[in-house]
Amino acid sequence: MYAGTAAVVLGLGKLHAANIGHYDFTGSARFSWAIAYIGLLCAAAYGVGLPELPATPLQAFVSGMAAGAGAAVGMSVIQLATGDALLPRYVVFLSAVAVLPVHLLSTALSAQATRRRAGRDRVIAVVGRTEATTLEVDLEMHPEHPAQLVSTFMAEDVRGQSPDDQPLVRAVEQAAASVVVLDRTAQNDEAVVSQAALLHERGVRVRTLALFYDEWLGKLPVSELERMALMFDIGEVHRARYGRVKRQLDIAIALVAAPLLVLATPLVVAGNTVGNRGRLFYRQPRVGKGGRVFQIRKFRTMSADVGPSEWTREDDPRITPFGRVLRRTHLDELPQVVNILRGDIAVVGPRPEQPRYVEELIEKIPFYGLRHLVRPGLTGWAQVKYPYGADEIDALEKLQYEFYYLRHQSLSLDLRIMGRTVRSVLGGGGR
Repeated sequence: MYAGTAAVVLGLGKLHAANIGHYDFTGSARFSWAIAYIGLLCAAAYGVGLPELPATPLQAFVSGMAAGAGAAVGMSVIQLATGDALLPRYVVFLSAVAVLPVHLLSTALSAQATRRRAGRDRVIAVVGRTEATTLEVDLEMHPEHPAQLVSTFMAEDVRGQSPDDQPLVRAVEQAAASVVVLDRTAQNDEAVVSQAALLHERGVRVRTLALFYDEWLGKLPVSELERMALMFDIGEVHRARYGRVKRQLDIAIALVAAPLLVLATPLVVAGNTVGNRGRLFYRQPRVGKGGRVFQIRKFRTMSADVGPSEWTREDDPRITPFGRVLRRTHLDELPQVVNILRGDIAVVGPRPEQPRYVEELIEKIPFYGLRHLVRPGLTGWAQVKYPYGADEIDALEKLQYEFYYLRHQSLSLDLRIMGRTVRSVLGGGGR
């Protein structure tokens, strides 16, 4: 998709220079702006979910049109702001249309690859009954790598009645499985492990339950949270250079976003007079790095006279009409630019919770406090992977994703989360 986009823009730029403008395209400033426009088109395409998210050709067509139109408008705004024709309109608008076939083709290829991957990764899991149900649900949601759970067994079901009896091997052969997953009970059963070793020699991938969740689902399983909590390095704690670079990146992003806060504030004031009367900002205590409590800042989205805070629910009746607009567009989060500059939060990290919820969750969920070893974030892995949560069960589910983030914390993962956040915002994901 990106290569095709580059070919379209550069090809049209060269064509315009040779036949219309009569200038040296690669030797002019327009070549640099063509590269920038390629980046804008690619960012717009990724933001709307191309190439892997559209489920139908119609969705791919609409997403492709939206990406092209958005990039063309963005480039036009840049040219208006600079007062210069940085790129010919011929290149800007024709490129936005010409990349549509590229988007449709790349989406079709992506869908085909996903189907092949799901068919290739056929999984047999030797786990408990509760874990089997959870695993099936998780694989049907949004796994990092698609896979099909073809069978599940308890450890005693595949132990075998004699050294020559190999029920796990037979099950894998009959199901043409390519991955075998073992929980802790199965890993401690010599009869099961010996069969898994034989399968491994035959090319079948063998994973512990924790490793399968990590690689295929982007989370850690509930049953392994306590065991795995201390068995990995955390970027901000164990890699000083990462922490410094991450902080510099946070400040840079906050400084870029600060003008947006200034521009948005008068619009929010005007909207509040219509459908959200009351004070402009909302402050609430949250728990940050090291357990330090700070005041988080947002544009207020609920009625000014709400009572004591409770878990916010999706479609919460306390949310005002204009507050719903702010949440859908995520404009209510903009004042947290101040929190980022102050060092209260980062751009990426575990979402900060209220002190009283933290006290409750620390008592009920093992190692919940581990998430406070790092600076909380405006967005995070749990936010882009898990739908809106509003109770203790959801908090436990999100903690599985947060532990994955702690285990893999890096600049590359942070950038990946930022990209997925952009997709969520452009796709209308609200809270």
